[in-house]
Amino acid sequence: MSNVSFLGLGVMGYPIAGHLARAGLRVTVFNRTIEKAKRWKEEFGCSFEPDVSNAVKESDFVFSCVGNDNDLREIIYGEEGAFKNMKKGSCFIDHTTASSTIANELQMKANELDIGFIDAPVSGGEIGAINGKLTIMCGGRESIYKRALPLMQKYSQSCTLIGNSGAGQLAKMVNQICIAGLVQALSEGISFAEKNDLDTKKVLDSISKGAAGSWQLENRGKTMVEGKFDFGFAVELMRKDLRICLDQAEKLNISLPITAIVNQFYAEVQNSGGARFDTSSLITRLNK
Repeated sequence: MSNVSFLGLGVMGYPIAGHLARAGLRVTVFNRTIEKAKRWKEEFGCSFEPDVSNAVKESDFVFSCVGNDNDLREIIYGEEGAFKNMKKGSCFIDHTTASSTIANELQMKANELDIGFIDAPVSGGEIGAINGKLTIMCGGRESIYKRALPLMQKYSQSCTLIGNSGAGQLAKMVNQICIAGLVQALSEGISFAEKNDLDTKKVLDSISKGAAGSWQLENRGKTMVEGKFDFGFAVELMRKDLRICLDQAEKLNISLPITAIVNQFYAEVQNSGGARFDTSSLITRLNK
C-alpha cells in the first residue's frame, strides 16, 4: 500500500483527497487552514500534519491542488518545503491550474532532486471532483505518468498524457478558452430566447439534442434560466485562469479576441459582487 500526501484542501482538493482515502491508501493531508484539515481527518479517518515537511516525508506520491504559481512555490521550495523533504524516487503530481512556466520550473528542480513530477490540471468542477469524474490533462515523462495513473484513475473519468512538462497546463488553457466562449454564447442564446418570449427551458431541451449540445448547456442551461449561481467554479477563479491564458498568448503573439472580451465581461460580474458566483453568472450582464 502506498503512502500518499495531499497538499491543499480547497473545493477540488478536499474531495480528491477523500477518494484516495476511500481507496484504502494511507493519506496524510496538509492545509493552511488547520480546522479544515481536522474536518477532513474526521470525515475520512486518515491523518493531517500542520507542516508540509512532515506531511510529505514518508510518502511515495505527493499531490497538490492550490491556488496559483506563488502558492505552489510556497509549499514546494525552502528547507521546510515539499521537494526538500520528499524521498528520492517519489512522485509529485500537481493538480493546480497554473502557468506552463511554473510547471517547467518545477520539473527541472525535481530532476535535480531525483523526484518525479507531473503537471496535471483538472476539469470537471466541484461536482466532478465529488463524483470522481474529473478530466485530467498531464505533462511530464511517460514513466512517471504511468506510475501515477492508477491513483489518478480513482477520481477521474479521463486521464491523458498530453506531452512533456507544461503540456498539461497548456491543455488546461485550451479548456478554459473553450469554456469562456461557450458560456458567453449560451448566455446570449438564453437572453435572446427570453426576450422573444419563448419557453426557454423547452428551447434548451430541444437544442441540447442537436449540434448546439454541450456540457455547459446540459449542466448550466436550466440554472442560468432560473438565476441560480451559488455553486460550481467561481468567477474569480475563472478570471485567474483566463489571465494565465492571455499571458501565455501574449508571449507567443497569439490573438485571443473572444477570450479577452469574455475576461472583461467576467470582470464586470466580479465587480458587481459576483466574485464567488458560478461562471454561468455571465448571463447576469445581459439581464440587467
